[in-house]
Amino acid sequence: MLKILKCKKCGDYTLKETCSCNGKAITPKPAKFSLEDKYASYRRKAKLDSLKGEGLL
Repeated sequence: MLKILKCKKCGDYTLKETCSCNGKAITPKPAKFSLEDKYASYRRKAKLDSLKGEGLL
């Protein structure tokens, strides 16, 4: 089954793994929400590190 993907480089939607601009296409949907999320602390730490790396915090 084909799923729609979004190019990280140009933002176009495609059904292929790579876009015509040679960018990688990823799924545009967020992950499912769960109250018993085992990896939430890791995601929050990664987000904090990326914001500090960009100088936003």
